[in-house]
Amino acid sequence: MPEDVEMNDSQAPPAAAPAVSDAPAPAQSTLHHLKEIASVIEAGSLSKEVRRISRAVRLTIALRRRLAARDVAAFLAFALPPSSEAFARLSALVPKEDGSEMDVDTAAPAAQVSIKHGLPEIEIYCYLLVLIFLFDNKKYDEAKTCAAASIARLKSLNRRTVDVLASRLYSYYSYVHELTNTLAEIRGTLLALHRMATLHHDELGQETLLNLLLRNYLHYNLYDQAEKLRSKAPRFEAHSNQQFCRYLFYLGKIRTIQLEYTDAKESLLQAARKAPTTARGFRIQCNKWGIIVRLLLGEIPERTVFMQKGMKAALTPYFELTNAVRVGDLELFRSVADKFSSTFSADRTRNLIVRLRHNVIRTGLRNISISYSRISLADIAKKLRLNSENPVADAESIVAKAIRDGAIDATIDHANSCMVSKETGDVYSTNEPQIAFNSRIAFCLNMHNEAVKALRFPPNSHKEKESAEKRRERLQQEEELAKHMAEEDDDDF
Repeated sequence: MPEDVEMNDSQAPPAAAPAVSDAPAPAQSTLHHLKEIASVIEAGSLSKEVRRISRAVRLTIALRRRLAARDVAAFLAFALPPSSEAFARLSALVPKEDGSEMDVDTAAPAAQVSIKHGLPEIEIYCYLLVLIFLFDNKKYDEAKTCAAASIARLKSLNRRTVDVLASRLYSYYSYVHELTNTLAEIRGTLLALHRMATLHHDELGQETLLNLLLRNYLHYNLYDQAEKLRSKAPRFEAHSNQQFCRYLFYLGKIRTIQLEYTDAKESLLQAARKAPTTARGFRIQCNKWGIIVRLLLGEIPERTVFMQKGMKAALTPYFELTNAVRVGDLELFRSVADKFSSTFSADRTRNLIVRLRHNVIRTGLRNISISYSRISLADIAKKLRLNSENPVADAESIVAKAIRDGAIDATIDHANSCMVSKETGDVYSTNEPQIAFNSRIAFCLNMHNEAVKALRFPPNSHKEKESAEKRRERLQQEEELAKHMAEEDDDDF
């Protein structure tokens, strides 16, 4: 939008150059941009084009750092009728700035000034704008009031052009209650909103509300209820990449707690891969849980996982934990778990790390069986650093379980209290290479299928021959859509 203003200046007559040089200041004000966004929303509402509403939301997110109280108040006076209930409610939530004048947009086009009052999209957008402003200024009590009022207003609307704005309001509504530790109070409201979105066939709202409900349940460690909701909620093709990434992350956490590590690993890795590069915090959380799940599966993550750009410091505790599991040193594992206990508790992975103790013992036992063809159970207990009343008996039970699970190829000589390892054969004579090769093929085929599903084709391209003008128009629309999709990846995280 600033580029359009500069182009108009360059086309002005030379004689008026001195007078025009001072004009761009009010034309580039925040209020001017908000009016342009309102005109975009109005055009989208009248033409029923949802992509225009999405564009308005993206422009608002880019503008949020420049929002001031006087700009929000001036825009409310511009967009809402002074006698409306929404204007009175929202104006009371915006703080008054004494001694500062509102921005006067003298250069606004006449088409923008004559905006239609009474459009539900404009009213809901005003709720969203005020809510974003209150969030950025950390006025959480006022934000809760604004969010509750916006949700009450949304319950009486059923318009596809409102769905994009509604999904944002749902997210802020849940987030403000999370910041004030009152998530449990809105669970019933979220369930009612999800039911309403399902009846209205609002698929974007269903996606958003399902993720908010899963987050609500997981916040209080209600994994069983989260799984019941997830399994019974209707599923359809994802409309938002951000919401799909969140869904995969929550699904991975639920699968991890339920001991379904293989499915959990697939969901977490897919969430980390699909997330935009700018969503660093989200990708860090996906990698933390993914590392724990791979360790529980008996795998050792590659070093490159911990050296990703911007994640090295955050993943350092998990790198040291992985090193302890790889070595099979139980004492080192205990020291790392105690050293970073606060970090693991904050990440809610401490209970999972407790499960890793058995994997550490099994890894150490595997190293011992490779190194020794015959070793006493007392020496095994000493090398594994088993601190118990009867370490020999514990070592015997651990070895017996590892043999039964197929972790080591050995036998126990009970008469001499020792473990006898069998000679390691050629691994290529077993099915392990075939299994590894099959898993890689399945991964590649799955990625190919997802790429094919994501392809977009023009409708009826095999029936109609388009003209050169239509082709140029279609290419321009596709280019604009690709640009919007690239911008959308950076918005929501």
